[in-house]
Amino acid sequence: MLRVFYPDYYVEDVFSINYEKLMEMGFKALILDIDNTLVPHGDDSTQAVDELFHRLHSMGWKTLLLSNNNKARIERFKAHFDTLYIDEAGKPQPACYHRAVTMLGVEPSQVMVIGDQVFTDILGARRASLACILVKYIGYYKKEKKGVRRNLEKVVLWFYSHSRRCKRAEYIMVENNS
Repeated sequence: MLRVFYPDYYVEDVFSINYEKLMEMGFKALILDIDNTLVPHGDDSTQAVDELFHRLHSMGWKTLLLSNNNKARIERFKAHFDTLYIDEAGKPQPACYHRAVTMLGVEPSQVMVIGDQVFTDILGARRASLACILVKYIGYYKKEKKGVRRNLEKVVLWFYSHSRRCKRAEYIMVENNS
């Protein structure tokens, strides 16, 4: 039952992913969440995120931002790099993930979804039969009050960490950054 919430991989952050390894595995496109995946909730992009997108595009990756945010928020976020996006997506509904795959112009088996929330990003990817990476949400280590959903995620991730699926995460980590 909980497997629908299990990511294929669980990593520290978007910068610790070995994108070359993913390409070797046959992936060509990335669907990424914004808030708490790439930047803290509501923040503009950073130089590091801008550089990551420029690097990904120079490697040949197709990218798409899939967000429940409005158009103005996403346009502001992607001011320094060009990428496709879907605003007010309605995650975790699989239709928005299918639409994203169509916009990217690749096969579903060539898409990797990257996000920070088990109950939206990962569930949506699973419901759309897409591979997915869960990153620790930005603010994971802060001693701030966390919502009910984040506490429920801890339960899911405890079960995930004790499953055989969890062991594959090191495979896609950047070796000198893990």
